[in-house]
Amino acid sequence: MVKIFLDPGHGGVDPGATGNGLQEKNINLSVASTIQNILINEYENVEVRMSRTGDQTVSLSSRTNAANSWGADFFLSIHVNAGGGTGFESYIYPNVGAPTTTYRQALHEEVLKSVNFNNRGQKQANFHVLMETTMDAVLTENGFIDNASDAEKLRNPSFLQNLARGHANGVARAFNLRRKSTPDPSPVQGVYRVQIGAFRNSENAEELSERAIAKGFQTYVYQDDGLFKVQIGAFADRSRAEELASRAEREGFDAFVH
Repeated sequence: MVKIFLDPGHGGVDPGATGNGLQEKNINLSVASTIQNILINEYENVEVRMSRTGDQTVSLSSRTNAANSWGADFFLSIHVNAGGGTGFESYIYPNVGAPTTTYRQALHEEVLKSVNFNNRGQKQANFHVLMETTMDAVLTENGFIDNASDAEKLRNPSFLQNLARGHANGVARAFNLRRKSTPDPSPVQGVYRVQIGAFRNSENAEELSERAIAKGFQTYVYQDDGLFKVQIGAFADRSRAEELASRAEREGFDAFVH
């Protein structure tokens, strides 16, 4: 079993970078949640945990401590850049060798295959989440929130879906994950999923996804049995899934747990 720890940067009282009407914390959570869903739904022998699953304030030490105590095999931190630039870059701790460099290479290449971002290169930095984790760790910076062109991409649910797909493809390639013969959206490994719609037309699914995102939900659109289904969460604890479903119903969505 490969244990992947996903870290959506910032959250709660810390919005991260802001610009063009966007907050980094929301983008990070949306991308990380979709990576989790893809890995769980589509690959065998992988377990995924996240440093936060909602808009919580989580300290840097809490993030790394959680990954270390769980005994994760890989730590992936998702961020969005700011400060005058454009494009995608990835980071590892300075002077770390293989296999971290190999994992980072796979991630970097797969993300750039999946989205149209300028390649800013593979870099090194003394970030806390790279320094204090006991496993191989990579941090990605996914576009510049204060760049109008990048922000327009980050505003698009389909682009975020592709961005998450690139990260998931990179993880799968790095750890030689075996794809399931048929992606399984049903509960697996004790995971309960919250679904809000299913359509024969992909445009209808994307429209519902955009409505849910506007209400503060993180969405995952996938195809199953000829239908495009919209999922807003996946939890090991059924009660948490039911809480999210109740919240979605209060916002006018037809939600159920499966």
